[in-house]
This record gives sequence, C-alpha cells and structure tokens, in this order.
Amino acid sequence: MTAAHPSAAHATVLELQGVHKLFGDNHVLRGVDLEIASHEVVVVIGASGSGKSTLMRTINLIERFDDGRILLSGDDITDPAVDVDKVRARIGVVFQHFNLFPHMRVIDNVTLAARKVHGIAPDVARDRAIGLLETFGLGDKVRDYPDRLSGGQQQRVAIVRAIMTDPELLLLDEITSALDPMLVGEVLDLVRDLKNQGSTILMATHEMSFARSVADRIVFMHGGRPLETGTPEQIFDAPREPETREFLARITHR
Repeated sequence: MTAAHPSAAHATVLELQGVHKLFGDNHVLRGVDLEIASHEVVVVIGASGSGKSTLMRTINLIERFDDGRILLSGDDITDPAVDVDKVRARIGVVFQHFNLFPHMRVIDNVTLAARKVHGIAPDVARDRAIGLLETFGLGDKVRDYPDRLSGGQQQRVAIVRAIMTDPELLLLDEITSALDPMLVGEVLDLVRDLKNQGSTILMATHEMSFARSVADRIVFMHGGRPLETGTPEQIFDAPREPETREFLARITHR
C-alpha cells in the first residue's frame, strides 16, 4: 500500500483516521485514512462496491460511521455531541441525481439553503446566485423550472447551489453517471473551473481522462480502503499495486 500526504504549505481541510462503516455483516469501509489539503482536488476511483459513495456519505454524516474519526478543519465532526446540521452547512455536496426541487425555479433552488440555513439576506443571496449562474453559463435559466433544463444544466445548477456559501469542502459523488454522454463535458468543465478558483474537492468518478487532467492526487479504493494513492501520473502510468493495474486495464478497455 502506498500513501501520499497534502503539502505542508496548505492547511488540512479533511482528515479521516481509521474510519470503519458496516452495513450488517458487510464491512464497507475498512479503516480509511485520508487527508485533503486546502485547495487540493482529490479524485477517488475504484470499482462499484469499493466504498466510494459510502465514503462520501460518511464524511457528510448521512451515514454514521462505526469506528474512527473525521476532522473538518481540525474539528472532530464525528463527536456524538456535534451539531450535524452545522457540519453539513460547512460542506457542499453534489450527488449523481440532481435533487433539485421540481416546484421551485432555478433561482429559488440555488438560494434556499443560503437563506434558510445560513441566514443570508434574500437580496444578497439572490445577487450572488445570479452572479454564479451567469458565470457558469446559466444566466438565462434563472426563472426556469428544473424540467425545462437538460440533465447537464440541472447538474450545473446543483453544483452552483453547493458552492453558494463558499463551503470548506466540496464532495462530488459520481456527478456525471446519470447524464447522457453528450452532457458530461459541460459538467466536468464546471468542476475544472472550480479547481482553477481554488476549491477544495473530494470527487468520486469513473471519468478516467478527467481524473488524470484535474486531480492533484488519485485515491484507488479497493476492498473498502485506499489501496494506492499518488499523483495522476503515478497511478495511471506506473501503478504499484496489481489490483490498481487490473482495474485500470479493465476500465480503459470497455
């Protein structure tokens, strides 16, 4: 097993220490250790069932872990006394299904959490939302309902919603897997823009070429733990573990 650590030049935003998660007898996460530095983009790859989505849901406290610790900017968010809602307010999350409210216009979908959870004044939230939507090519969709948007546009709205309050960490879980292949590129371009703006991102994806181009580090999950971690060049061009080589050979020959 190999390991890599965030640069000492940047503060650690997320740290997992020996995190375990079980569903009955199914031991899905097996002692996960992981650190992510500020402004770092870490991409998690691995076969279905390797624990990628469970890892994301555990970090956001959707799934309660069974052992270990998770620190967010040094705060132990797995302490039983922690306010879960306050933790989630510090993390932006986008899943593969857009989860937009169908009865609400784009502007209301994007500003709802900012207004209701973060207490941002409605006019301030609206101005910020419009600015972000325009920046990411959605300025003409402000008044539309989700069913008037393409899948790619809906996912971009979901990402804008997630970054509305400048979260400390952005979790992106297979955000292109429910999209038509023709729409994948526009969503990945938005993630690339967020990287260039300095966002701290943990992302699970099956898009290997994108992972190679955007990630600072790649984490290969196998059997519920990070089996190999390294730069994109190391993971894709010279993987050390036989399981990593087998996975990459299989996924690149589909």
